[in-house]
Amino acid sequence: MSATKSKDPYANPRAFYGSELERLRNEAGLSQTGLGTRAFCSGSYIGQFESALRIPQLELSKRFDEIFGTGKHMQRLCKLARRYKVAHYFEDAAELERQAKSISEISSMYVLGLLQTEAYARAVTLATQRFTSQEVVERLVRARMERSKLLESPSAPVYWAIIHEAALRVAVGGPEVMGEQLDHLVEVTRTLPNVVIQVMPFAAGAHRLLNTMVSLMEFSDAPPAVYTEGADTGQLIEDPILVAHSQRSYDLARADALSPAASLALVESAAKDWTTHGHHI
Repeated sequence: MSATKSKDPYANPRAFYGSELERLRNEAGLSQTGLGTRAFCSGSYIGQFESALRIPQLELSKRFDEIFGTGKHMQRLCKLARRYKVAHYFEDAAELERQAKSISEISSMYVLGLLQTEAYARAVTLATQRFTSQEVVERLVRARMERSKLLESPSAPVYWAIIHEAALRVAVGGPEVMGEQLDHLVEVTRTLPNVVIQVMPFAAGAHRLLNTMVSLMEFSDAPPAVYTEGADTGQLIEDPILVAHSQRSYDLARADALSPAASLALVESAAKDWTTHGHHI
């Protein structure tokens, strides 16, 4: 996550926040490392705020105000910077997703967003946004498709996905959509060397991450982060203890899942069943 500082502090509220943080830090005679020590984070983390790479955090902004004696100045700028983008529970994680060097995800009942086809994404969105206009649905689908390009970009992260077998059998959008979606999983597995897909079989039984979607993100020059999601809610976790706990849970799930080769065979078989029989038994 290289810190490429915006040259124009007025380019957007986030850039202005970073410019003000840098100004106040310099006036206080602190290096990024020095400020990080006092604010209980790393110097590189401070640099990412100053370079407008990370979305400002309210709790950390409160610490900055306490350190600099600036009342609620940084807290107000933080709220402004966070309102600049669409207010949505996934926004922070989506920003970090583009900067990650590796992403490890797991889900139980649906194919993960970065792996979805357009038809599958539309079917999921229509189901979860039942009372939303078609215009909004299409905007969300376009955003999902834009995200999926990350896996093929020049700076693509190593991407490890664990998909529960249930996701191969739930008829999202109908047989044609499911057949296309599972064929896409096969193609991605075969053509993108940075992508590894495992299937968690029904036979594996219960595991700690069974009822949630979890995304673990690692970066070149910043602490790892975890994003968890449920219905209409999501949470970005950066606390080192909780991140380490999620990593251990993910490692255990990965050990219980089928091997990549066995997973590919199961996905191919499921895709064939959807295509030829219109269902999966």
